[in-house]
Amino acid sequence: MTITYKTNVLIRVEQAAEVFAHSGIKRPAQDLDRIQRMLDHASLTVTAWSDSELIGIARALTDFSYCCYLSDLAVVKDYQKQGIGTQLIKHVQSEIGEETALILLSAPSAMNYYPKVGFHQIDNGFKIDRIR
Repeated sequence: MTITYKTNVLIRVEQAAEVFAHSGIKRPAQDLDRIQRMLDHASLTVTAWSDSELIGIARALTDFSYCCYLSDLAVVKDYQKQGIGTQLIKHVQSEIGEETALILLSAPSAMNYYPKVGFHQIDNGFKIDRIR
């Protein structure tokens, strides 16, 4: 199996929604209008493909000079634990460069994953929850 990675390629909203729905990540996969807005407003999208099937996505918001928020990292469950998420992160890092910090909010179930791929936990964050 060959996995290819692509940066900022056009993907169909249905493809992204399928990845979210089958990855275990909590996203509004049934709300295609909202998923489309998420894709449209991303600064950077890196995707993983097995042949012509989208199997992973990293979606980020960044200024490409100081900080980058990795808002989505999702890999279809059948393809997890094969290094695809790690490669998506590495591709994001390559795009944002060495001057840009990579920041994310982890799902509780992924708290043990991120230190394994180079992130360190921070305690100085705050958020205002979304209403819906």
